[in-house]
This record gives sequence, C-alpha cells and structure tokens, in this order.
Amino acid sequence: MKLEHILLGVLLMRPSTGYDLKRYMDARGTFLRPNTQMSQVYRCLSSMEERGWVWHTVEPRPGAQDAKTYRVTDEGITVFMDWLTAPYSPATLYTRDPGFYGRLAFCGFLQSDQVIELLDREILARQLQIKRFRDRDRSVPEEPELPFDAGLQALVEERTHELGSQYMDQHVAWCIELRAELQRRGSERRIRAVD
Repeated sequence: MKLEHILLGVLLMRPSTGYDLKRYMDARGTFLRPNTQMSQVYRCLSSMEERGWVWHTVEPRPGAQDAKTYRVTDEGITVFMDWLTAPYSPATLYTRDPGFYGRLAFCGFLQSDQVIELLDREILARQLQIKRFRDRDRSVPEEPELPFDAGLQALVEERTHELGSQYMDQHVAWCIELRAELQRRGSERRIRAVD
C-alpha cells in the first residue's frame, strides 16, 4: 500500500499538517504501513503537491515554524477514490495484507455493498489459500549437508503451521462476521425506509 493513498485518505477525513500526519502514522497508521519516518511524510506531501493532488495553506505560529495545513484537490480525490474502488486483488499469501486493511481503514468513503464485495474477495482468497496449504506436506528433508536437528525443525515448523492456521481461521471468521453484520445493517436500513 502506497503512503500517498494513506495520506490522501487521512487528509480527506481532516485537513492536517505534516506533523499531524506523522502522529497518525505512528498510531493508527502503523498497522497500515509501519515505521514511516517524518521525512517520508514530507517527501510524499511535496510529491503529491507537485502532481496537483494536495495543496496547503500556511498558519503563522508565534515563535515556531509556521505550519502548513494540507488539503486534497479534486484530482487528489479522484486518485484516492480510483485506488479505493479499484478491484481488490488479495496478496498471494496472507500476511496482514495492507491493501485489504488500508481499504477498510477508509471504508466510510464507500457504500456498504462495496465493503461487502471487498470482504467477499478476501474471504474467497483466504479460503482457497487454506484449501491449498492447510494439509500440505510439511515433512522435513532428511539429507542435510550440515548437522541438523530434524526433530527440532519439525516441531517448530508444525507449531508455526498451527499458529498460522489459527490466525487464518480467525481472520476468515472475522471477515464473515463483519460481512453478515453489514448485510444485516443494510437490511435494517431498507426496512426502515419502507416503514
């Protein structure tokens, strides 16, 4: 997930200074893109401003450096929404896919049915991954070239596989529960609209 998409999404929620954006990246944003440096935020803002995606105003601050407050342009909105609404292609292997969680982080800009479609794609991709890898051959090679504790290796690999399986199952269950909740929410809204 590109830093520019995260920053555009945050700026669309609230115009912010570079410092505000860095604070976001250190808190909520760390789950979308960990270890983002202040210099990366400012480079990205500068690049986006050159491309016409954001603009800034200057707020004078007594005794300190003036603050630039950034806002998103119409072109920046188009870039963000094109990314946000583009067909989601799940990563080949699940590793807390920032493309998926990044879209969820800004789902308030989408319709419920778009979020449900995103969840459907994620659920299907992970179910296929489970089918492909859950019962794969996990035997340890028996002909190492160096001293090798095959029992230790097998134990750790099996326990790692169990952990990954549990995590994947929880992730899929969470996606299914969220999808069901969004579907119920949509049904309730339709019922209220009819009343």
